[in-house]
Amino acid sequence: SACRRRAAFFLAFLQMTFEEIVQAIDDFVWGIPLIVLILGVGIYLTVRLVFLPIRKLPRAFRYMFQKEEGAGEVSSFGALCTALSATIGTGNIVGVATAIVAGGPGALFWMWLAAFFGMATKYAEGLLAVKYRKVYPDGHTLGGPFYYIENGLGRRWKFLAVIFAVLGMCVGLFGIGTFSQVNSITDAVGNIFSSAPTLALFGREYNIAVIIAGVVLTVIVGLVLFGGVKRIAKVSEAVVPFMVILYVLVCLVILGANVTVIPQAFAQIFVGAFNPRAVAGGIAGSFFVAMQNGIARGIFSNEAGLGSAPIAAAAAKTKEPVRQGLVSMTGTFLDTLVVCTMTGLAIVITGAWNVESLQGVAVTMQAFSQGLPGILGAAGPVILMVCLIFFAFTTILGWNFYGERCLEYVAGRKKAAIWAYRVLYIMAVFIGPYMTVEAVWNIADIFNGLMAIPNLIALILLSGVVFRETKSYFRRYPTMKSAALESSIEASAEGAACRLEGDAPPGGAEEDYIPPAELAGRQWEEDPPPGAPPEENGKK
Repeated sequence: SACRRRAAFFLAFLQMTFEEIVQAIDDFVWGIPLIVLILGVGIYLTVRLVFLPIRKLPRAFRYMFQKEEGAGEVSSFGALCTALSATIGTGNIVGVATAIVAGGPGALFWMWLAAFFGMATKYAEGLLAVKYRKVYPDGHTLGGPFYYIENGLGRRWKFLAVIFAVLGMCVGLFGIGTFSQVNSITDAVGNIFSSAPTLALFGREYNIAVIIAGVVLTVIVGLVLFGGVKRIAKVSEAVVPFMVILYVLVCLVILGANVTVIPQAFAQIFVGAFNPRAVAGGIAGSFFVAMQNGIARGIFSNEAGLGSAPIAAAAAKTKEPVRQGLVSMTGTFLDTLVVCTMTGLAIVITGAWNVESLQGVAVTMQAFSQGLPGILGAAGPVILMVCLIFFAFTTILGWNFYGERCLEYVAGRKKAAIWAYRVLYIMAVFIGPYMTVEAVWNIADIFNGLMAIPNLIALILLSGVVFRETKSYFRRYPTMKSAALESSIEASAEGAACRLEGDAPPGGAEEDYIPPAELAGRQWEEDPPPGAPPEENGKK
């Protein structure tokens, strides 16, 4: 009967371990409906935008490095680096490995597919973030899905904005932001210093190198976090380009040393995407497992549709929502189609994904050790550990920024609330090393999936705004040169208006500025022109 089945299910649930419960919830959240929703929104936006991510990608990359005046706290490049600092993290190293181990090489194909359509999703998120952001009198900006839900859809949808903000704080505290990043760093350190003595903590034995690494990381994160968003942006601008270039160069060395097997690796990826067992035999999962792991880990890595990147995009100094949308979508390209591809090919080429007993970062370490030639192979794990530390550290900083902005939407600009969140965040960083790999990644997946749902609903309902803004922008600025010229004309007009009204021009010091009309009057009084009548030069 139905009652007996419910009772049996309840008894089975009580007998499950914590890891098994988390895995069951993860499987439910990342079921077919959510995968269809994520891919469906990306496909719909891509088609309606007439494949804009492909057509306008070169222009988007040029916009990355161009300065633009407007409301905001950081440059467009700084906003992108803040977003990349949160997206390029352990998902690119450990997440790719776990996806390929669980779903076979074909999981990488599904990561590519999710990223391709995710570029249009990320474009729409960045555009809406700037269009509906809130700018305070002191120049502070706040934006993201919570504001484009409330301001774009109307106040009756505010409940959805609040749900997103609460889940965003949870993702920061328990998902991408802390547990998975710290756990991956300390796991890598533990593998490097595996011979170090152990210490009993929380009923388990831990490598003392893991404990020291966790404490040091917690202290450094705390010092940076209490510096605020501008310090996070400055650290990100310095670290992100360096770490991406270093990691890609190392992966290119691996690919160069194994160039003859690259075609075979691509064959494994494309065949395995639809028939995993044809590549890995009986140990591989089903077609759905490959797709589920590829898309879930892809979203974990590039965050397209998650709603996190638009929180950073809203802080960019720009007047044009479309421009920031273009810059935002380059993040997905760099994250998944470049960095994740490098990791995935290294793992598939070397066969590290098929080595029993390896999981998490150990898989990628094996790929680096085996794939790098000569003495570099012995140094492979150390090189990977350095890259992983940079990747994960900046992700921790970026997600604290996201979590604080979500909290600010719910609780207002209360310093006590922000400081309390930072303390909780640092505590979560401290706890991270002592959790199991499976539980960490499954918890992160659960919160990612839940956070994406309200954002994707908003993107569908506001898609008309995205299409209108896009059409209007490219009608006004069909080329990048026309956009630059218009921006120059607007800046000149703004300066002329300031001079006419007696205000300091943009970028000028207001206290030292004297309007031209007043300056001319002073000169007239001090040195009147020859023949000027007394009543005009002030002499009675």
